[in-house]
Amino acid sequence: MKKLFKSPLVWVAVVMLLLAVGCSDDGGDSSADGKTDEDVKNDGEVNGTMEIQYFVGGYGDSWWKEVIGEFKEEYPDVEVVEHAGPNINEEMRSRWVSDDPPDVVYIDGAGSSETQMVEDGQLMNLSDWIQDIELEDGSPLLDSFIVEPAKYDGDIYSLPLVFDTWGTWYDKAWFEEEGWEVPKDFDSFMSTMGNIQDSADIAPFVTTGQHPYYFLRGMLYPAFGAAGGDELLNDVITGAEGAWTSEPVLNVMKKVEKMAEEGYIDPGFGALNHTQSQMNFLLHDNAFIPVGFWLPNEMANDTPEDFDYGFIPSPMQESGEPMAIVPDLRPLAIAEQAENPEAAKAFVEFVFTKKYAKSFSEHTGAIMNLKGVDLASNENVPGYLIDANEMINDPEQVQIHHKPHPMSSDLETPISNSLVSLMLGNITAEEFVEEAEAAAAEYRNQ
Repeated sequence: MKKLFKSPLVWVAVVMLLLAVGCSDDGGDSSADGKTDEDVKNDGEVNGTMEIQYFVGGYGDSWWKEVIGEFKEEYPDVEVVEHAGPNINEEMRSRWVSDDPPDVVYIDGAGSSETQMVEDGQLMNLSDWIQDIELEDGSPLLDSFIVEPAKYDGDIYSLPLVFDTWGTWYDKAWFEEEGWEVPKDFDSFMSTMGNIQDSADIAPFVTTGQHPYYFLRGMLYPAFGAAGGDELLNDVITGAEGAWTSEPVLNVMKKVEKMAEEGYIDPGFGALNHTQSQMNFLLHDNAFIPVGFWLPNEMANDTPEDFDYGFIPSPMQESGEPMAIVPDLRPLAIAEQAENPEAAKAFVEFVFTKKYAKSFSEHTGAIMNLKGVDLASNENVPGYLIDANEMINDPEQVQIHHKPHPMSSDLETPISNSLVSLMLGNITAEEFVEEAEAAAAEYRNQ
């Protein structure tokens, strides 16, 4: 991994801080211990203004509104300023660059990268603080995660809030009506797509070309996990030397090449954004799409009445092997330059409870990253989520593979660009892995 805190802005801030410490200023009020009024703001009290940034996408914002509303009741001396919306990551970019970020940030959606933020020194190190945080039943929060927080050189900079996983979706009702087999491995996946192409006269598979990481995370990550376990998955994500040109990776990319050669990938996918591709899927212009658990909630207003969401881990593994999933965590973090760190910590601790975990599944149709939350008996949780949760927790059906942390955007972007070229048939699998390896080498040298 690249060195942390490589951002020039961070070093400028450090130099300015050292200069401030080394010089005295006779002007301005100070307290008895030498701190200025600015230094002692909050001073351990949970009050003042707290800003929070959260992306609004497929999960909607109703859960956030509920949690923030109840936080205000619990902490009436805190004024919460919300920065939210589908484009919030771009809208807030200048705030982060100028070292004036919000206090709390939910890292999700296009334009956000947890790894990049850690590398740029934008997130607070939570390693020590998190040790003492407990759930409402007294159990340590660190022991209560389904998937542990990402670690960067052994340190924790964010807490995984949402346990999502990419997989492949289909319309159960349509498949039953047509008699199509739900695939269980790559061979049956190709066979079913061939039958759909012949009988329905459509390209069976669609994804978004404007956001190629949907295919990377939704199809390739589980394929790499199935082909080489966590070690291979970690190596491709971190850009380890030789990972992208390794034989297991090339074999996976040959499968993608075969999908393109057979005409199973919608030829117009390159121009589609994620909602357009999802709309085409709902209209039966295509039969398979790789998306996370947010899909049904995001498309609720556009889903036909007779559509029945079906979910399977992406079937990219060899016959006879268990299906593979890679949890895709959406974290909550505190800014390193937070103006109100005490309120920020109070909010993060307030959120991580089983009460809000149940509420999250009801509001979003997805899973909060906490163990021991009963979903099966909750009539407000959608059936597809209960089915998927049962499947994911059956080791005979599904093997869970873990990535160390999200891929840095500095590596993901060039690899995604090459991936689109491969899926369009413009380059071969061999050319793709060479381009990906070159991108990894450039990333390692940054």
